[in-house]
Parts: sequence; C-alpha cells; structure tokens
Amino acid sequence: MAKLTVRDLDVNGKRVFVRVDYNVPLEEKDGEMVVTDATRIEATLPTLRLLIERGAKIILAAHCGRPKGQRVPTMSLRPAAAKLADLIGVTVNFVDDCIGEKVASVVGGMVPGSIVLLENVRYYPEEEKNDPAFAEKMAQVADVYVNDAFGSAHRAHASTEGVARVVARRGGKCAAGLLMERELQFLGDELDNPARPFVVILGGAKVSDKIKVIDRLLDKADALLIGGAMAYTFRLAQGHKTGASLVEPDKVDTAKAALAKAKTRQVKFLLPSDDIIADPFKTDTLDKKGKPVIDWKNVRTSSAADVPEGAAGLDIGPASVKIYSDALAGAKTILWNGPMGLFENKLFAAGTNAVAQAVADATAKGAKSIIGGGDSVKALKKSGLGDKVTFMSTGGGASLEFLEGIELPGVAALSDK
Repeated sequence: MAKLTVRDLDVNGKRVFVRVDYNVPLEEKDGEMVVTDATRIEATLPTLRLLIERGAKIILAAHCGRPKGQRVPTMSLRPAAAKLADLIGVTVNFVDDCIGEKVASVVGGMVPGSIVLLENVRYYPEEEKNDPAFAEKMAQVADVYVNDAFGSAHRAHASTEGVARVVARRGGKCAAGLLMERELQFLGDELDNPARPFVVILGGAKVSDKIKVIDRLLDKADALLIGGAMAYTFRLAQGHKTGASLVEPDKVDTAKAALAKAKTRQVKFLLPSDDIIADPFKTDTLDKKGKPVIDWKNVRTSSAADVPEGAAGLDIGPASVKIYSDALAGAKTILWNGPMGLFENKLFAAGTNAVAQAVADATAKGAKSIIGGGDSVKALKKSGLGDKVTFMSTGGGASLEFLEGIELPGVAALSDK
C-alpha cells in the first residue's frame, strides 16, 4: 500500500513533528562534543527544505546512542542542532528536553519556517517501551507527523510509532519524508519488479543474519554472489574444512536448504573459488571488553576448497573477484548487502573494494545499484565510490527486515494514500 508523503501535505502554519535519524558519531574536541560524520543529517535536508518552503513549524525528534533512559551528556543532540544549522543555513533552536512545559513554550513561540530540535528521546526509558502516555506527551506539540528516519523504522518506539498513532487518532496526517520515500521506492518498488539480470551480493559474518533475505531473494534474483564469513558456513555445508574461519555449524542445514532452493530455481549461486587466508595470533593489546586483540600473520591466497587447520578465511581472492566482477558487468539491477571480508583491515579489503568498483562500473553502464545499508555503505564511502551508485540505504537492521518482507512499525503507522 502506497504511503502518504510529505509532498501530499498542507503544512502551512502547522506544527509538524518530524522523526529524523540523527544518531550520528560524536567526538570531544577542545572540550566540546562535535559531529564527526554528518551524513545522516545531510540526508534529511531535502525534507526540511520542502517543509520550510511550505511554511511549516518544524519540530525534530531523534535519538543518539544508547543512554538507557539516563541523561548521558555525551549523547546529547545539541551538537547535531549546531551542525544542522550550519548545513541548512537557518537558526535551529535546541530544547534540552523532548516533553513538558519547556517544549510547549518554545513550540508556542515558533513562526512558519522555523526549526526546533528536541533532546535525545532515549533519555526517557518510556521511548523504547513505546509507552502510550509518553507518546501522548510528545504528540502534544504535533498537528502533523512525518517520519524521515528509515534507519529506526523497524523499532516500535514512542517517537517512531506511538506519536504517529496519537496524531492519526486525532485526525492528523502521518506521512513519509523524502528520504523515507526513497528508501521505500528503492528497497521496495524497484526490487519487486527488477530489470534483469538481477544480481544480489550478500556478505557479512553470519548466515543467520541473512537467511530470510537469501530465501526471499532466491525467488527474485538471477544470481547470488556470496562473500564474507558467511561463505564459510556454506563451505561447511558442502563438506569442506573451514579451519579457524568464523562459521555457524548449527546453520549448516539452513545453508544446505538455500543451496538446494537455488538449484531448484536455477539461480546462479556463487561462492568464493579462492580466499585470502591468514593465521590468527593474540596480541598484548586489549580491546574495550578486556580481551586480547587478534592480529594476523602469514597472509596468503589459497585456491583450495578446504581452509588449512589454524588458518582463517578473511577475504575473497583474486580469482573470485574476477568471477564476481564478470557476473556484475552484465547486471541491470544490483542489490549489495554486506562486505566480502574483514574490510576494516587493509590486508583484507581488496575483495570488498574490487566488488565496489565493479558495482560502480556496472552503474556507469546503466545498471540500477542499490546498497542495503550498514557495512556496505561504509565500504563504498571508504573506497571513494559512494557517489557512483544509484542509491545507498540509511538503514542497517531496518534494511534487512524490509528486504525480508517484514512490515516495519514506523512505516505501518503512516497514512495510506
């Protein structure tokens, strides 16, 4: 069912409560917390500019980090207000609460085209509990509700679902922002009837994280290219040895079922034909949890189906890169979710970077390329190819759940057209 969008609204002079995803990385510099990556704030600018043009009084709500119902100063949204003001070129009034008389007073003094950003909604435990009374309090300053936070739409929280229900019950409109609209278009409409060949690239650590996506995409895709640690669970399912690679032995039957379904549906299911492997060793450095940091030695390419005992597979090898790149070269629609290896370490980034380049090259030839959020987006940006694809999702978990076919609470709460 198509959802109402911000384009469909008459917002002149109305108080528009906009849920945004300003869960941005913050860092202390010269005694102040500052935003170190404003991508998520930048993504909301088209929606905000449209609302400003149409004379809305814009009240922004968001979360930052996981304060667990406490006021954690390092997770305040005040730095996001300053960054937004710089980016959009208008004053952004920050309120250090998200409910109560202070919020009502500031909103009461707003003029059309002005912006207020409320403090971190997760400072209240009632937010994540989707407490109805808390949602009512937030909704007191809302005539209209807009959700532009796709990355949080899979959570049924007060600001993502509860407030929308309150506004709708009062007869107000609830609509998708322009960013949310694009997410639903590319992850939904474009993949429902993809131009063919439709090639899916899936990576990451666990088969269990992606199995529902794999199962659903096997009904649509012409080819699946598998990388990352999840490839070794499939290798295990084929009877091969995986050494010290990250695997899920309890998901072998699941992997076998996916391989069987691919064969039945005549979907090309490609697993790496070679790997970059290395031997792990513990260092004297401890991580945040107090455990020894693992480093790697004897990095080498292996073309064997079995990973040697004591070694771990950490990236796809050059032969796999060639096969995967060739499969992508003729694609008309590409969906990519998950890196090909431990790309954060430059020793094991070549496979992910090569796939990113192949996706960019296919896009340049006319393919529609959709990047399903999370580490795939990080990898593309790291390789400098973020602007060479058709669409990059802002959702991690939300993207996966949407691709699985799960109805997201934050989307379900919006008004139908």
